[in-house]
Amino acid sequence: MKILTAAQTRAADQATIQAEGISSEALMERAATAFTDWLTAHQSPAEAGEILILCGPGNNGGDGLVVARRLYGRDYAVRVALLPAENSSADFQKNLQKLPPEVAVAELSATHLPPIAAGTLVIDALFGTGLTRPLEDLAAAVVHHLNAAQARVVSVDIPSGLLSDAPQPAGAVVRARHTISFELPKLAFMLPHNAAYVGQWHVLPIDLDKTFIDQAAARFHFVDAELLTDRLPKRARFAHKGTYGHALLLAGSKGKIGAAVLAAQACLRSGVGLLTLRVPAVGYDVVQTAVPEAMCLTDPTTDFLSELPDLAAYSAIGIGPGLGREKAPQRVLTQLLREVKVPLVLDADALNILAENRELLAALPPDSLLTPHPKEFERLTSPARDDYHRLELLRDFCQKHSCYTVLKGANTCLGTPDGTFYFNSTGNPGMATGGSGDVLTGMLTALRAQHLSPLDAALLGIYAHGRAGDLAAQKTGEAGLVAGDIVRFIGPALEELTTKETF
Repeated sequence: MKILTAAQTRAADQATIQAEGISSEALMERAATAFTDWLTAHQSPAEAGEILILCGPGNNGGDGLVVARRLYGRDYAVRVALLPAENSSADFQKNLQKLPPEVAVAELSATHLPPIAAGTLVIDALFGTGLTRPLEDLAAAVVHHLNAAQARVVSVDIPSGLLSDAPQPAGAVVRARHTISFELPKLAFMLPHNAAYVGQWHVLPIDLDKTFIDQAAARFHFVDAELLTDRLPKRARFAHKGTYGHALLLAGSKGKIGAAVLAAQACLRSGVGLLTLRVPAVGYDVVQTAVPEAMCLTDPTTDFLSELPDLAAYSAIGIGPGLGREKAPQRVLTQLLREVKVPLVLDADALNILAENRELLAALPPDSLLTPHPKEFERLTSPARDDYHRLELLRDFCQKHSCYTVLKGANTCLGTPDGTFYFNSTGNPGMATGGSGDVLTGMLTALRAQHLSPLDAALLGIYAHGRAGDLAAQKTGEAGLVAGDIVRFIGPALEELTTKETF
């Protein structure tokens, strides 16, 4: 699913109007009706109580007026408060005239802000994606008043005051409980800083022109199951273990053998044909017991890896989980970067070693997969001023080193060498637990070992990792989720994505 800019979204509206031969007012009616359908499906008139609808002077306010009319027609109690302005949009004016006289309408002023009791259902239709600067004066006062009220706020398209695809300046922004977007999500929804404003966001289809959307150039994408169609082939009936690759994991140190075990279990559950796990000698008994399906190569050193094994047999290599940052593992990574001829996945301490020895980044093989969390990424690059600056750093890093970087988080973001970004749609807060990243490393290594492209492997890996976490949370609850639970559901998650045979 594409994430378009605010300008592209306005162009999509115009393309729809032209293609269907309808008016902008008709498209507004369509969007506002979809919003009303969503709201009435979630709140009965009794549950909603009297609904306050705050309307600005533009088309977002016009949406709010249509919602007011539609809700009133479905026997909901509504009242409208208008933000005064010298000019208002034509569609706003038309829908203000259509508002039934029984609906109470008041004009907002600095001395007349509507009383908002705690728990009141408020629809925020003050400002939409056309906003390009911070709210000021009365508009800012209204937003501060709303935020202080502890109301149940539902924003139309985007919380008022929030910029849809630009760094957020200081100023008033509505803190919504739900945000209802139309057709496609907004870039602002993906970014951690905006979570307190957006709340839970939902996308409603309103049949914007498909041809325009398909042809629109997009730097940002939202990864859903549809985007992954036909990327994971069905396993061949006469396949054998050699068909699906031989992965090597270089992982573990004294006290962190569990990281190696989790990565290995995840690798095996992700369809690899063969797995060899290289661990320090202290991990031998643990690995042979916990992961009997893997072959275990023990390092001559007891507590950490000190030697790189012969790499000739392997089709992909993962390094980092529990590795440690001693001099010996540093030498192992340095040698690996120099000698590796197959796809490479780097995580955890492998990334920390790179950050401490940045000259090694020049030796990073093209198409390598890196999986940092934000702090690890900061060590590899520099501190980010804001979420948008972090995306710039991610783009520059991937382009400079011709690599794919999985920046882990609530909407894990995959950066690519061509400057395209992919935000993941799966996963839950229960996955913020030790070992979750080790599981992802094992999955990505397995997918690369099966000869998938770096883009396909990364997209399938981050989506299936989150999906497995979602399936696990249904059984354990989010608070009870541990990394091993994610491993248990990797198989079902990948099965959902496997290409189905047609008749």
